[in-house]
Amino acid sequence: MEILRGYHAFAGVPGHEFVGRIVSVNGVSAKEKGKWLGKRVAGEINVSCSAYNYRPVCAFCRRGLKTHCARRTVLGIVNHDGAFAEYLALPLENLHLIPNSITPNSITNEQAVFVEPLAAACEILDQLNVKQFRAAAVLGDGKLAQLIARVLRTALPSVVMYGKHKDKLQQAAAAGIDTQIVRGDAADLKRVKDNFALVVEVTGSPTGLALAQHMTEPRGTLVLKSTFHGAAPVETWPLVVKEITLVGSRCGPFAKATALLRSKKVDPRPLITRTFPLSEAPAAIHFAQQPGVMKVLLKPE
Repeated sequence: MEILRGYHAFAGVPGHEFVGRIVSVNGVSAKEKGKWLGKRVAGEINVSCSAYNYRPVCAFCRRGLKTHCARRTVLGIVNHDGAFAEYLALPLENLHLIPNSITPNSITNEQAVFVEPLAAACEILDQLNVKQFRAAAVLGDGKLAQLIARVLRTALPSVVMYGKHKDKLQQAAAAGIDTQIVRGDAADLKRVKDNFALVVEVTGSPTGLALAQHMTEPRGTLVLKSTFHGAAPVETWPLVVKEITLVGSRCGPFAKATALLRSKKVDPRPLITRTFPLSEAPAAIHFAQQPGVMKVLLKPE
């Protein structure tokens, strides 16, 4: 929705969360091609200059920070047509195999389509030693917030989700996550008295940052996950006075996300509200903006 509202001024085919099957491979040996044709894959969305075989590669790619490549394209977001289509193209190094075998640890298409956002949730586990915290607060009750709360719950004894939608909070509660209702406006700064050493802001709202700073205790850590179109009114004095550590966080490790799905520690399928055929994409986008809707999927006919 934020991309359609103007985030990154993107023009092209949107869509960056997908599972698909490889039908064509170019520029590799017959043996290598045989490893990939027909296989199910999910894909990392940042295409680095090393993946494009640019020479020399940029300083970020040399440091192994390919998601920050100075010349990267981003699937469905920056100069790269995305997944709301019958076909898309990505370099092989961006692809991760989703096993086809039907076993107790197999991953369905409905689970695999969540690998990319689930990996973004897992990025917090790579950025922080979350075991040092006794509990965490997740501000927001949308799709990414739901995944982050579930990931943190695999590592922490207590995770509390703060949101303004009772039906969405009920979904979190069903996954073993504590919940608290908030209004989602400036009044929360007076009403909410809770403090946490670890707070993750995923409200998707410009006002979410103020509450997140308010709830982060002195010398605590605040992780920012929201991306939205437009500016956010920010007062920086709470960061300074409380000596808060601020961590920006986005894309993450696909291997950890896949492992969580295979182990059944996280099952995102209850977050799927409805699946539309690809030909009805405009109707799906309209439906996705209705109150109470979580994940909407598109499926090629």
